Amino acid sequence: MVVVPALGAAAVSVGGLLFKASTASKAAATAGVAAVGASKLGLAIASAIKLTTAVVGVGKLTILPFLIAAIAYYNYDLFDPENRPFNVPQVELAYDFIIIGGGSAGTVLASRLSEIPHWKVLLLEAGGQETEISDVPLLSLYLHKSKMDWKYRTQPQPTACQAMKDKRCCWTRGKVIGGSSVLNTMLYIRGNRRDFDQWASFGNPGWSYEEILPYFRKSEDQRNPYLARNKRYHGTGGLWTVQDAPYNTPIGPAFLQAGEEMGYDIVDVNGAQQTGFGFYQFNMRRGSRSSTAKSFLRPARLRPNLHVALFSHVTKVLTDPHTKRATGVQFIRDGRLQNVYATREVVLAAGAIGSPHLMMLSGIGHGDELTRVGIPVVQHLPGVGQNLQDHIAVGGIAFMIDYPISIVMKRMVNINTALRYAITEDGPLTSSIGLEAVAFINTKYANSSDDWPDMNFMMTSASVMSDGGSQVKTAHGLTDEFYQEVFSEVNNRDVFGIFPMMLRPKSRGYIKLASKNPLRYPLLYHNYLTHPDDVNVLREGVKSAIAVGETQAMKRFGARFWSKPVPNCKHLTMFTDDYWNCFIRQYTMTIYHMSGTAKMGPPSDPWAVVDPQLRVYGVPGLRVIDASIMPTITNGNIHAPVVMIAEKGADLIKQLWLTPTTKPTDQQWRSKRSLPLAGNETLANAVRQWPLPSS
Repeated sequence: MVVVPALGAAAVSVGGLLFKASTASKAAATAGVAAVGASKLGLAIASAIKLTTAVVGVGKLTILPFLIAAIAYYNYDLFDPENRPFNVPQVELAYDFIIIGGGSAGTVLASRLSEIPHWKVLLLEAGGQETEISDVPLLSLYLHKSKMDWKYRTQPQPTACQAMKDKRCCWTRGKVIGGSSVLNTMLYIRGNRRDFDQWASFGNPGWSYEEILPYFRKSEDQRNPYLARNKRYHGTGGLWTVQDAPYNTPIGPAFLQAGEEMGYDIVDVNGAQQTGFGFYQFNMRRGSRSSTAKSFLRPARLRPNLHVALFSHVTKVLTDPHTKRATGVQFIRDGRLQNVYATREVVLAAGAIGSPHLMMLSGIGHGDELTRVGIPVVQHLPGVGQNLQDHIAVGGIAFMIDYPISIVMKRMVNINTALRYAITEDGPLTSSIGLEAVAFINTKYANSSDDWPDMNFMMTSASVMSDGGSQVKTAHGLTDEFYQEVFSEVNNRDVFGIFPMMLRPKSRGYIKLASKNPLRYPLLYHNYLTHPDDVNVLREGVKSAIAVGETQAMKRFGARFWSKPVPNCKHLTMFTDDYWNCFIRQYTMTIYHMSGTAKMGPPSDPWAVVDPQLRVYGVPGLRVIDASIMPTITNGNIHAPVVMIAEKGADLIKQLWLTPTTKPTDQQWRSKRSLPLAGNETLANAVRQWPLPSS
């Protein structure tokens, strides 16, 4: 039951929780609420609570119903359905461009391509809309394993994730409009200039640092005025908000002081120098998550040439049997298998798992692998699903402290902080699960004279035990036995954590088909720590993380490393290399940066899947534009590089189709689309008549 009077003293009763707020405390919201009307507002709140219950379940966090009610009451405009992209009730027969996947890359592409008013663009997304809980930064882990998560799990392997259930790593991927930008921690890290110069050196012209830097600036709306003055590295006025954290604990500045003690500079890690310590920046706006769906798609939602189809599970890319050209897409919606056709291009933006999976289901991949599951080979491309890379970190590097200043969930999530978040858009709920500072450092295996560090510290004012063993343990997939033995006695204690993340892994995983059934998940093999160099670098990162806790800056809080021996490593002497080598294979954390599974490369590279224009080799009319195309993973969180790839990919498409060449004119294309069509085959024949334009 939800009762929210429009004016005066109000009682909000949600699931037995009764909270009374005075008229004075609501004065700022009264005018807006009155304009909406009590009836509409009540429906909005009821709808929000229903959505939240469906996503995160009942009983996971008792404050959630009240939080939703408060957000709805004080920010009623957020519930205007026109703020969200429209879900078209019926997909038309043909579009100029079909984009598969409404995630971080797909939403950017849909926004940019639909800027051309005579291009019709269709965006297909398997999930639904974002919810109000996904807006709240502190609660991002509650979305893991929810209905907005594909809930992928890797195959068991002995090299890593030994503390996880069934020894399988949990790979959270967003199944929602906005994709993983709705579930991630919103960290804005571009990577290192050498990453992109290396891409260019592999035979990918146009992808050097100087060539891709304008695309980072294009998206960015930098809200830190000090950083915004540096026009070379930062942009303002872009669609994607980048800002400092609205809320920090005293531990955040101490991390930077610790870095200075260790001899590192305080830097803008997205500027001229990456090596050093700095505060994180986030894709947030007004205390809420700034997903790519919010930032790029919502401003374009009224364009008549852009159609968004939610709950549309793509099963296959359709190709012409004679020319191999991509002609359309097959998808399931409302329990019905449908076809839709593209008169210009099909763009795969389904992510580093979804894109190679769909290519293989469509007959594009290693011929032997396709034949094994009974899929006819359209194009033999052995690199599809190979070259899988990911950033991994070591969990559980936690330090006890003596002061009540860290993020402890039961202390930070309450009615007061919920009201503060809803009314003033700041406070503890705007913390991104305690992430405050970042460091890029060199282990002994890196060249310290070169600004290309090999280790990243994610430094937090919380750790795995900060929520009492509820959602963090579940999100990471830890076994109950491991958690109980290592962390249970320090549940809900004040701590800070450091997650050492290896930046340039040499191990490579791969993806295989489980069957030709498009609804079966692929088989995921992470191959973490199979290369000995990765073990060495990650081990040295753990040692350096522990050294941070020994600095005077951290000792002021009484910092002491929580050194409880982990299961399976008790037979080894603590703090030796052998112990750490064992330790890092237990609580091995993915940072959810899967990439590289449809790598970009020149024709001479036998493992390349797409060319430097991101066109799939041997399949005209098909591109891949997402994290899959990375030849090597970037030096840091990959979300900002994925948006950059989408921005550049959109320009590559525009350059091809808007540059006068021998291609059909736009008028001719419109004429073709206006021809009476007897059915799908007629359209396919019409599409087949036009060759791809030369670039």
